[in-house]
Amino acid sequence: MVETSLSDGMRIAQLLASDLVGHEGRLAGVTVTDADPDVEPTTDGRRAYAVSADGEPLATAFVHPERVRLDFRVAPEAVVEAATDVGLRRRPKAVEPPQSIVFVENGAEVKRALAVVEAAVTSR
Repeated sequence: MVETSLSDGMRIAQLLASDLVGHEGRLAGVTVTDADPDVEPTTDGRRAYAVSADGEPLATAFVHPERVRLDFRVAPEAVVEAATDVGLRRRPKAVEPPQSIVFVENGAEVKRALAVVEAAVTSR
């Protein structure tokens, strides 16, 4: 049987990074920076790259064996609302200033994660 869903954390992170760059409109200023090409997934998540918008930090991507975790530094309410709207697992992060975490658990969820990034960009 052929595997039809992408559930490898490294591949999901790569797919997400490639989808984040090269967009027009609200995502035009989004860049992926400080990427670690040799990152190895861990159960707790290892930092893979930063996501910025117009030169300002937006989120950090962490690679787990079977998913990617995005820790958003801006617009926590908008991030949680957008993630809820598109059906992504999410939770607030109890730090100061408040942050939100969104999980991208397979390749099909990457496009939905773009909607969350867009909400963060427009709400910061």
